Amino acid sequence: MKPPAVTVAEPVQKTVIFNQDFTGTLASIASVDIRARADGILEKVLFTPSEEVKEGQLLFEIQRNQYQATLDKAQAALEAANAQLIDATATLERNLILLKKQAVTPQDVDDARADKERAQAAVDGAKADIEQAKINLGYTSISAPISGSVSRNLVDAGNLVGSGENTLLTTIVTMDPIYVYFDVSERILLNALKNGRDPGGPNPIKVYVGLSNEEGYPHEGIVDFWDNKVDPGTGTIQLRAKIPNPEVPGPVAQDSNQKKPAGQQNKATVPGSDTEKSKDENLRRLLYPGVYVRVRVPGNPIPGAVLVHDVAIGTDLAGKYLLVVGEKNMVEKRPVEIGQVEDNMRVILKGIKPGEKYIYEGLQRARPGRPVTISNKTTASKSVKQSPAAPTDGKAVKTQPDSKPGSN
Repeated sequence: MKPPAVTVAEPVQKTVIFNQDFTGTLASIASVDIRARADGILEKVLFTPSEEVKEGQLLFEIQRNQYQATLDKAQAALEAANAQLIDATATLERNLILLKKQAVTPQDVDDARADKERAQAAVDGAKADIEQAKINLGYTSISAPISGSVSRNLVDAGNLVGSGENTLLTTIVTMDPIYVYFDVSERILLNALKNGRDPGGPNPIKVYVGLSNEEGYPHEGIVDFWDNKVDPGTGTIQLRAKIPNPEVPGPVAQDSNQKKPAGQQNKATVPGSDTEKSKDENLRRLLYPGVYVRVRVPGNPIPGAVLVHDVAIGTDLAGKYLLVVGEKNMVEKRPVEIGQVEDNMRVILKGIKPGEKYIYEGLQRARPGRPVTISNKTTASKSVKQSPAAPTDGKAVKTQPDSKPGSN
């Protein structure tokens, strides 16, 4: 009986990066509670929930009548104090002249000087009251202290706020950039320190982030912080990376199956029209605080890594193995140690060398210790992305990794 037909390939070599994957949590760089610092009726809510607000933008207005009245009263008190100061100053100057003529006693001069000092203190106190009244009046207009995304208003207009407490009105979180927190093992930390990669240094650690509904890791960031100690219970340390989170165009909701009336087909968009504005306003951010994400930390490039088809690797109770075709086309079951997946290929850390042949099609027909018929000899390099200058003569192939891991 003719030996069963199988398809074989030779391992290829490629420069790969051993990536480390983690689960992280997004967090805003800054989060601010907006609270009422003035007592009164909330008169106006001047924002739309979930919109992006700018620093200094007016958000709320509280009834200001009583605070304006207090300010007016303080200003009137200042005018009265100034009048008293003028009178006390004139009295002191007059008494000093009369003292030279011995028309008044030194005690009269001392009393006049004390009256002037009290009048000056009254002026200073009135000025302070005016400043405090202005501050309290300013509390009736509540503006955004930072730029970011504003939550909903937690209190509606017409309600009493700030009575005995600083009522929480809403919250604002910054959206761009955004933080991702994740834990890594102490081994990764030690390797980073060994290679001089630390926050704020010339060779920072790059990370790549992907959402659960995204392919790969399209968001790039840089580690800017790690904690000051390793958790002895888990052997991990927390890292934080900063990631840009710009606004991107969102999908345009429309019914593509609905036919337009005659005369409205392919109508051009007029600049400045509502249609044009809706396109500009249809922007969104992809990363939100609190969302769990996938985090990839690339390691140092490993030149000459050996790769085989991932589908060729089998599993039994002893671990992973390959079916290697040796002399006289005899099949050998070869234990292997595997690494990460790279472009549908699996890195083999130990167990097979370049130039050997392994089976990747017809595995179910091959049996260890028995011969096979090689129906189509190929090389694994056909399944691996190559650089434009990569050789195609069946020799070992070395290619540089993509700039962003997982972007394929």
